[in-house]
Amino acid sequence: MRGPGTWWRGKSTPAKVETYTRGSFHFFAVIEVAGAGLPLIGRMGGAPGAWLLLLVCAHAAICMLTVSRAVDWVRGRREQPLRLMCALGAATAAVAVTALAVSTYGLKGDGADSATGSVFGVTMIFGVGIITLGVRRRRRVYAVVAGFAAGTAIVVLAITRSPLGALVTSLIVLVSSGFLAFTAVFSVWLLRAVYELDEARETRARLAVAEERLRFGRDLHDVMGRNLAVIALKSELAVQLARRGRPEAVEQMIEVQRIAQESQREVRDVVRGYREADLEVELAGAQGVLTAAGIQCEVTGEAAGLPAEVQSALAWVVREATTNVLRHGDAERCVVGVRVREGHVVLTVENDGAAGASDGGGDPGGSGGLGGSGGSGLAGLRERLAAVDGTLEAGRAGEGLFRLVAEVPLAGAGVREVTV
Repeated sequence: MRGPGTWWRGKSTPAKVETYTRGSFHFFAVIEVAGAGLPLIGRMGGAPGAWLLLLVCAHAAICMLTVSRAVDWVRGRREQPLRLMCALGAATAAVAVTALAVSTYGLKGDGADSATGSVFGVTMIFGVGIITLGVRRRRRVYAVVAGFAAGTAIVVLAITRSPLGALVTSLIVLVSSGFLAFTAVFSVWLLRAVYELDEARETRARLAVAEERLRFGRDLHDVMGRNLAVIALKSELAVQLARRGRPEAVEQMIEVQRIAQESQREVRDVVRGYREADLEVELAGAQGVLTAAGIQCEVTGEAAGLPAEVQSALAWVVREATTNVLRHGDAERCVVGVRVREGHVVLTVENDGAAGASDGGGDPGGSGGLGGSGGSGLAGLRERLAAVDGTLEAGRAGEGLFRLVAEVPLAGAGVREVTV
């Protein structure tokens, strides 16, 4: 069964930040009901306390709905909730004025005054802070905070006829709601920054793939462009000679055949060079790319002296694993090791981005980022390793760890061992 821990570990870092942001501001509504609403029953009692508690609960519900809609707006999932923000502002003012009126003209006593004062302060502070979640520009945030503080001063002065009390109360609302508004603005900024960084990492991985495709296309164009132009010219010449009954047409077509065969050989060489990646280059590239992405990467061992076909197969494992750690994983540390053991070359890639992964050798795409969607990346690596009698194992290696192990037998004699 999936527990709460598994649910949390299964989220990406941006999703965790979003969940934390939502939960934190939703919790303010719970604090409002528990800290300001429930004490009304004990300190006031009767119908006034019940009605005021009902208003506090309604205000808290509007706050929670505003939080959800505002965060969705920040993520670009819906339009800015202007009407809901206005409704929250009106509800905040109504509850605060009602609490202040009850304290001034209603029930008397220290308990009642304390309870209504808590309702007034909490609803004003939390209401203003949550409204600013849906405000983009800082000047507008300042305007919202200052506007409610000024409104507080006017209302308190009109009800209590106390200039000093109005000034002190408005200053308290200004400082407290300003602090909560700053918290809301910073939370929104952090949420956007985390998602932008995650999108940048995915873009970098896609650009790496696109760059490799462009390199291959450029190499193929360089090889085929000249030969195809020569084939086209010689074929046209052969057609003209054949129409005139000249025997040189046969020689031209023989030359076309030779160039076509040569082009076929050169294309095979290009493709072979593309597929036969260099293990040392891939190890250095993996360390550089992962480090640049903010993932601590440690590479142990060396690939010098290994057969070319072994290096090619293992290099593709490193390339696939690195690309998918960047695209799918949530790793902070990755370790890549190469060693020789009992006549076999063993490549190990281990990272701590296996949150929420299932055990076994299934698709590691969600298991720390090693593998493609639906397991196609893992299947492709197994096919490459099978060509050199190699094996591939992938699965969980502990709490939050995912390990991929590729093992290839050494072919031929006189290959020196790789030291770790």
